[in-house]
Amino acid sequence: MHESKTGRGDVILTTLDDILKWAESSSLWPLGFGLACCAIEMMSTYASSYDLDRFGIIPRVSPRQADVMIVSGTVTFKMADRIKVLYEQMPDPKYVISMGSCSNCGGPYWEHGYHVVKGVDRIIPVDIYVPGCPPRPEALIGAFLELKAKIKSRKIQ
Repeated sequence: MHESKTGRGDVILTTLDDILKWAESSSLWPLGFGLACCAIEMMSTYASSYDLDRFGIIPRVSPRQADVMIVSGTVTFKMADRIKVLYEQMPDPKYVISMGSCSNCGGPYWEHGYHVVKGVDRIIPVDIYVPGCPPRPEALIGAFLELKAKIKSRKIQ
């Protein structure tokens, strides 16, 4: 309890679910899975110009420490197994952001690319799609803000 200048104590009432959702949405740790040109935009989003740290977003290199996977770029059938393994190594709750046209639907390779997966959502579940070829860093920041809102509104089991 905090004493204010009026002598009255300020009390905050909340639920444990709200505290857990706030904590989870305020400390997202993404695992970047950069596969093509979208990865360059993802890396620039991590740079000081955009300062993802202000949102509590700190990139991790291990799937066991990450709770968000960002798949950015062309997903080939050869890489599909690796994406699935990394996703399965992430602790629950886990989220996926599909960044760019190639990751979303196969991009310009969808029709004639026999080696290209026609969307990462055929391998792992995707929570947020970021359109563009390649999408700007602001679009990825928007995806993180959308994911934060999604986490805050979900029901804790």
